[in-house]
Amino acid sequence: MLPKKPSTCSESTEKSEKPFIIPIFIPHAGCAHRCAFCNQTTITGTTAPIPSDTDTRSRIEEFLSYKTADRGNVEIAFYGGNFLGLPPHDILRLLSEAQRYIDDGNASTIRFSTRPDTITRQRLDLLKNFSVSVIEIGAQSMSDEVLKLSLRGHTAEDTRKAAELVKQSGYRLGLQMMIGLPGDNQERIMDSGAQIARLGPEFVRIYPTVVIKGSLLAKWYAQGTYQPLPLKDAISCVRHLYLLFRDHHITVIRMGLQASADLEPEAGIVAGPYHPAFGHLVMSEIFLDKTIAIMVSANITGKEAAVRVHPNSISQFRGEKNGNIDILRNMFGYAAIRIIPDASLCREDVTIQTEGRISDGKGNSYDQCQC
Repeated sequence: MLPKKPSTCSESTEKSEKPFIIPIFIPHAGCAHRCAFCNQTTITGTTAPIPSDTDTRSRIEEFLSYKTADRGNVEIAFYGGNFLGLPPHDILRLLSEAQRYIDDGNASTIRFSTRPDTITRQRLDLLKNFSVSVIEIGAQSMSDEVLKLSLRGHTAEDTRKAAELVKQSGYRLGLQMMIGLPGDNQERIMDSGAQIARLGPEFVRIYPTVVIKGSLLAKWYAQGTYQPLPLKDAISCVRHLYLLFRDHHITVIRMGLQASADLEPEAGIVAGPYHPAFGHLVMSEIFLDKTIAIMVSANITGKEAAVRVHPNSISQFRGEKNGNIDILRNMFGYAAIRIIPDASLCREDVTIQTEGRISDGKGNSYDQCQC
């Protein structure tokens, strides 16, 4: 069994000051393989494969003009392609442009995403003179069968070796995984999650597979040989993965694709579990499950319940269109559920009070002080 790491509110469920990320997209650049699910032009809204020096500078300066004082360190990020699969001169050129802003004090670090089979000691040596801090590996799955059917062109062992090399080289490690790929099922998804957790990344991203126009998956979907996960099933799968990673002190920084006009059904998505607030739906399910468990275990009854949650979590607690509130009222017979913002709580904590009794889901149930 995978050992769990110790967890505290501040370390596992609270987000520190977010970095200000400047994304520079290089769709398909460096990719020797065209994965079955991929059409990076649609996902990123970008058609130019590798930005020129002028384009890179313009992008960075544009985003720097948006930065506000309350945002954290500036990170320049190369996304959408296979960064270490680029020709060495392009890697050095892009890094050099980004490094100029770090040397001038306008940015702090560089990060990028890449395929596991392009992470070698020789490629990592190219980074030594630059302020690279984070390397994200597109693992997608740890099932060799799923990787093969998805035409990924690498194995789970490639991911294991790459993750170890990234950590040995002193970089912060992130891993990306997808659910609902060809050949995927619940068992393979959860096994992939467990294997990814064992690799010890600092953070993960979880993407439900959607069918993008222009991808091989769109062709297979039209032929009836591929069926994406229903939205409800995708939410359930990602909920289980989120809890797995949380319990092992791994931050989930994204659930679902970033919402954009290019991903709306009439523009880029053919089918699949896309929702512009997918992560919100996942967290709403987590809050609902936790609240039901507290109410059942503490035998909480009464005409009205007062629920305390962190102010930033109220919308997630309520659920889409107040769906969670309706479920709780119907299940437990409350005439009303009153939500009280409480900034002293962790983001995922719920404390329930009814008829003088308080329960917090951590084994604590006690009478409210009347003094």
